Amino acid sequence: MVLWFGKSSEAEEAEIEVYELKRGDFSVKLTNFGATVLSLILPDKKGKLDDVVIGFETIDGIRGAKFTLKFNINLLLMKETTCSMAKALNKATPVNLASHTYWNLGGHNSGDIFSHNLQLLASKITPVDSQLIPTGQIVSVEGTPYDFRQPRPIGSRFNELADGYDINYVVDSVGGNKRLKKVAVVQESKSGRRMELWSNAPGVQFYTSNTLGSVKGKDGFIYSNYAALCLETQGFPDSVNHPNFPSQIVNPGDSYNHVMVYRFTAN
Repeated sequence: MVLWFGKSSEAEEAEIEVYELKRGDFSVKLTNFGATVLSLILPDKKGKLDDVVIGFETIDGIRGAKFTLKFNINLLLMKETTCSMAKALNKATPVNLASHTYWNLGGHNSGDIFSHNLQLLASKITPVDSQLIPTGQIVSVEGTPYDFRQPRPIGSRFNELADGYDINYVVDSVGGNKRLKKVAVVQESKSGRRMELWSNAPGVQFYTSNTLGSVKGKDGFIYSNYAALCLETQGFPDSVNHPNFPSQIVNPGDSYNHVMVYRFTAN
């Protein structure tokens, strides 16, 4: 169902629509403007409904591309699957799409995510320099605050970091089949909500909203730093400059395929 319709602020004819998909108590709103998830409402263990995506109530701004791509993005509510695809039409093109949804399983207005339990099925990361550019190394998380191989609260080793998490993890090959791998599990104890993330991508960026500041969001609620977490399945950042990273170049005639599966429960 189309809920809202408009145009971008650019002179070009960029039509923007907002859609709502529902299945029982589960509903999601998204826009064709980057396939952005605007809200996702689901019950907690007591049946209370909350929106678990932080964000805004309006859409503003648009960015252009310097090359030609054809995109086809599908959201299947029945299987909680997001599939992103792109095809290079005119020349070899680096393509690395990611969904930057901000999650707070306690509800968008419930505060920080330090008590969320996180498991990442990833034993390595790609470190970055002071400008957050990957160094090209691939290192183990063993003995570091980046080790989430066993579930633990996100805030449990936060004081060992300069300013929160913002790093690409190398997804382990175990836990799934050749097409999809289990990437992460997030659980919020008060609501009982649990989210599993599966993907065919080699990496996942874990980000803890370190620079939100004081942003006015939905219903006028002020979002502060660490109000949400992002788990962005992706190719390795800056792979074009590091031959030891998996290539993200799509050649004319080839297709890029990126699948994400979100599974939600509450108990």
